[in-house]
Amino acid sequence: MFITLMRRHTKGIMIKVMIGLIAVVFIFWGVYAIRETPGAKIAYVNGDLITGQEYEAVYREMLDALQRQYKEYWNDNLIKVFQLRQRALESLINKRLIGQEAERVGLKVTDDEVSNAILAYPAFQVNGEFDEGRYRSLLRHNRMEPADFESGIKSELLGQKIHHFIKCFIPIIDTEIIDYYTYQKEKINIGFVSFNPRNFKGKTKVKQDEREAYFKENKEKYRIPAQIKIAYLTLDPSDFVDKATIVDQEISDFYELNPERFKDPKQIKARHILFKVSPNASKSEVGEAIERAIAVLKKARVGEDFAALARKYSQGPTASKGGDLGYITRGQMPKPFEERAFSLKAGEISGPVRTQFGWHIIKVDDIKDGAIKTLPEVRDQIVTTLKKDISSDMAHERILTLMDQMPYNINLATYAAQHGLMVTESDFFQKDAPIPGLGEDERLKKSIYSLDKGEISEVVEHKGKFYIIQVVDIKDSHIPKISEISDKLNKDFIDHLSLVAAKKEAEGYLEKLKGGADWLELAKKKGLNIDETGFFTREKDTPKIGYSTLISEAAFSLSSQKRYPDQVFEVNKKVYVIRWLDREEINMKDFDKEKKAFKQALLSTKERRIFNAWLQSLKGKADIKIVTPIE
Repeated sequence: MFITLMRRHTKGIMIKVMIGLIAVVFIFWGVYAIRETPGAKIAYVNGDLITGQEYEAVYREMLDALQRQYKEYWNDNLIKVFQLRQRALESLINKRLIGQEAERVGLKVTDDEVSNAILAYPAFQVNGEFDEGRYRSLLRHNRMEPADFESGIKSELLGQKIHHFIKCFIPIIDTEIIDYYTYQKEKINIGFVSFNPRNFKGKTKVKQDEREAYFKENKEKYRIPAQIKIAYLTLDPSDFVDKATIVDQEISDFYELNPERFKDPKQIKARHILFKVSPNASKSEVGEAIERAIAVLKKARVGEDFAALARKYSQGPTASKGGDLGYITRGQMPKPFEERAFSLKAGEISGPVRTQFGWHIIKVDDIKDGAIKTLPEVRDQIVTTLKKDISSDMAHERILTLMDQMPYNINLATYAAQHGLMVTESDFFQKDAPIPGLGEDERLKKSIYSLDKGEISEVVEHKGKFYIIQVVDIKDSHIPKISEISDKLNKDFIDHLSLVAAKKEAEGYLEKLKGGADWLELAKKKGLNIDETGFFTREKDTPKIGYSTLISEAAFSLSSQKRYPDQVFEVNKKVYVIRWLDREEINMKDFDKEKKAFKQALLSTKERRIFNAWLQSLKGKADIKIVTPIE
């Protein structure tokens, strides 16, 4: 279909769709419009069949994406960890429901719309124009037929239309935007006094039965997370360097094939005069700075000494050196500065150039063109590179051979010893801790934790070395006995008693305030220090107190009519009594400037929420029958 329609269009279509859309089509919508295979039935959605071939295609694409993410850390157990098969089926069910509902409300995607979307893909374009050969080549590379890809595009466009359709029924009125803006931007100032549990330690007797009751109520706090112990065999390419032999022909071939690796970059010796301008400067400030720059530029261009002008007028750190930057290469200076400076000839002076620092006048004193180093100059460098590559290949080949010859269900340490090798065995460690001897890497940890006890990984490349890893032992998460944590429990229980005492004192203090006691007089009587937070918004931590959603919610519910909340608050091991002091309303001028952005943010939030609720509603009413259970 598309190729026929494509020939109706003229060339020169501009890029309108970002390359990322391909990933969305491939993954979210299931990649292929799969042709049915007789007898392969996975599920029915309101009578609409999901075939086994279609399901496998979606699953395979999700799997490929995850394997690309995990690369050398991949093992097949991660399929269960990420519930990949269930996710693939869920995505197909969602697609069916959305498609059915789109048809019900009369939404369709025409062949021309599909054609235009594909024509606009940057990935399929050469020199800004659609290229049919590139289109077919990329599809072949992804093992796809044009009809399959076009069906995926159609589903993506249909999904977009559904989103727009739902969006039309989401009203946003000014009062909603003001409420949302107020919630984010209004400020409040509160006063507070604090009660430190440390001042109450030792004032309450510790009772054994209460200690045990505290443990029972808080036993999850003492839960020991699951732990794992591993053993790993390491092959380090550096151990194979002495075995790597290089002949002269390999060195010369490498030199000839990689000229850019041995080319010194172009260098320019530059000076500049900087007239500072803040990125947030007003138009008048920017204008004043450029006027000063142009005045100095005129002096430089009529022959006045550039270095002397830099010392007199530049506001940059090199002013005392006559603006001298020395020799610089690309990548060292801000992009606008670099592009202008490297376009100048020796002796030329640029017009004003704007960067985040301000306006620059640039002069190039000298230019050193890049030159390719001779083979003798880089011979040692090439030998080192080749030996590193060869030794890495040797180590990899060796560990692959070990892996291929490894008997099933063998102890890794025993197997390694049979080959004259050693393994390293770790202590037990938790999921959130670095891997002993291997460091911190989330993908590696996820891969290791997906293995069962006694199971051996595939070959893993990590930080330039090769590993075979075996899970030696696993300790399940468990609640320890009181005797195992006696010291910690004693400390925690005493802290708990102190906190309870501090809370009781604070609650009594709050009741007196609510009963009419004077804020200043009561604090003075109790020897407490009064402080205040200063104005803050809901988005920030409570100043001088710390993060607490309870304090934030309570504080913003207070007013001059109700100065005290109904409770005290525990934050960072202290207890606080707070008092409303003042509220700072929103600035309507600021609101008018930011209204459009806040409206869009509110609309996006509502759209996501309503779309998800809509999709869940469809599922709740749908007749979904799973023919072949997914395991």
